[in-house]
Amino acid sequence: MPCRLGITSMSLGRSSAGHSLVHKLDMAQLYGYRGIELFYEDLFDVAQQLPGGATPNNELHAAHIVNKLCKERGLAIICLQPFAHFEGLLDRRAHLQRLEQLAFWFQLARALGTDMVQIPSSFLPASELAEDPRVAVADLRKVADMGLQQQPPVRFVYEALCWGTRCDHWEQSWELVQAVDRPNFGLCLDTFNIAGRIYADPASPTGCTPNGEQAVRESIARLLTTVDLRKVFYVQVVDAERLTEPLGPGHAFYDPEQPARMSWSRNCRLFYGEWDRGAYLPVAQIARAIFQGLGFEGWVSMELFNRRMSDTDEMVPQELASRGAVAWAKLVKDMKLRVEVPVTGLVTASL
Repeated sequence: MPCRLGITSMSLGRSSAGHSLVHKLDMAQLYGYRGIELFYEDLFDVAQQLPGGATPNNELHAAHIVNKLCKERGLAIICLQPFAHFEGLLDRRAHLQRLEQLAFWFQLARALGTDMVQIPSSFLPASELAEDPRVAVADLRKVADMGLQQQPPVRFVYEALCWGTRCDHWEQSWELVQAVDRPNFGLCLDTFNIAGRIYADPASPTGCTPNGEQAVRESIARLLTTVDLRKVFYVQVVDAERLTEPLGPGHAFYDPEQPARMSWSRNCRLFYGEWDRGAYLPVAQIARAIFQGLGFEGWVSMELFNRRMSDTDEMVPQELASRGAVAWAKLVKDMKLRVEVPVTGLVTASL
């Protein structure tokens, strides 16, 4: 299918800051988005507002409500995410509990009308995760097999986070996808997480890794020669800002409980082309490899994390939806994407 614009629901404002899912969906529709990645916290927030709070039954009810809200606005639900901290757990009782949770997520997915669940690479402490990658492979193959037994089948999309404990490069995520070897288990390629690991280092005074440009070239060469396009279920395209000071003790974003790249990711992602806001990652280079090199077409999601999302300003959802739509128009032009619908008048007027 042609490229279609999506965005993660929390990227339009956090529910904890008072940004309702209904308003965010309205803004997504207004600015020409075709689908959303539903962040679980938004589903939970809808359930919490029902009589009795966020019980399992209310979560299922909320899923039906969200499905209806999206259909009324012409929005598809690309996936439910994140089913986090799953693979490779040393505590096998906790592993079994996560499988029970997954069985419930299957019910949520059916109620939402989506066929996909996203699994990001785990960033639990290394002391809680198996070193042997075969454990992670077996765990992920198990969920894929469970998904195949659903009616309709459920797909899983796996993504390497640039601060992941055992998996922090796209190459590792691709190796896992190949090893799992199931038709419903595929890859999410994220420009931020790719560049955030091999090119950027927010703890460095330069904001970059040594030899980052060479690392990007070599990574792209591997991408083009090894990845099977059929296993790329969707892509995420965002950038991030270069910090004026290294992200270490004393920095406003420093959190001793988090890797520097995670704190940076949570506060500093930017939309594609926002160079005036400090964007500096080689996103265009990576995106060109994905769209023109691999020939990807399908869902393109703007998965933003940024401190602005947590502001209580009621204009946040509209601002972020507008900025994402402007970024999409730039991406379509720069990458010569074949798109499902033309850029909306609202976006054209804001360029």
